[in-house]
Amino acid sequence: MSAVEAMSLPSHQTGRVRSADVEIFYRRFGRPGATPVVIVHGLSYFSYDWIRVAAALAHDREVVAIDMRGFGQSDWSAAHDYGLRTLAADVIAVLDGLGWERAVLVGHSMGGRVCLLTADWYPDRVEALVCLDFAPDLAPEGRKHVANSIGRQPDVFATVDAALAYHGYDPALPAGAPNRLRFEAFLRPVEGGWQLRRDLHYRDKFRAVLETGKREPEKADPWAALKALDLPVLVVRGAQSTLFAPETMAKIRAANPGARVIEIQGGHNLADDNPDGVVEAVGGFLREAVAG
Repeated sequence: MSAVEAMSLPSHQTGRVRSADVEIFYRRFGRPGATPVVIVHGLSYFSYDWIRVAAALAHDREVVAIDMRGFGQSDWSAAHDYGLRTLAADVIAVLDGLGWERAVLVGHSMGGRVCLLTADWYPDRVEALVCLDFAPDLAPEGRKHVANSIGRQPDVFATVDAALAYHGYDPALPAGAPNRLRFEAFLRPVEGGWQLRRDLHYRDKFRAVLETGKREPEKADPWAALKALDLPVLVVRGAQSTLFAPETMAKIRAANPGARVIEIQGGHNLADDNPDGVVEAVGGFLREAVAG
């Protein structure tokens, strides 16, 4: 068991900030000190997944892990407004709500895309950027797996055990097991069973891809954003990731020669696979590359 895993879930504050038509939920760790950090989760995750990593990074600064709109304990958008511009504006709304002029953005997977574009669109608010197992180009096999997993998701799971089994976990996990606790936190009771705390809008987008074979065109160019960045950047690939192809590391270095591009052990789910490695990589980057 890693040092981070050995920690019981750390105590922390929670809160909400208004951003346009929704309220964004956050978990807050640490005390004012060095430049604060905002952690943005990926498509199949939420702030709960980052509690231990956030707490470990908060020894000399404040760290906030948010639930993006449509996820976890944040509101779902009645208008299904989940465009990248909106998600980036939500991140800035969190900074405004907390009274932070600037922050380091740490994004995992889809959250990496959101943080990258936030840094591009709001350069005066972002001190540095960390992308965890996010690449502008997703590996085809990994993309296919995500589309199938999310696109075929049922509206409702009859039991927590059914949700565990659907997502590849042993439904016989005992009460109190970390992954059972995680799914219990990421499910909400509804008529007929349990529903993921993720707006079905995301499921329906992937379902449309499976049914038509066509993906919506990108509304923003992450490669252009990466190339334009003039701030410290760390990109971390999980060595066993199926979503971030190894050859893409060289493309990222070519697009932004100043970026640190490294690989650590673990798959795509780095917060669970190698939390100590994440803390070591991000913590070292914060100490060495981020002033204040």
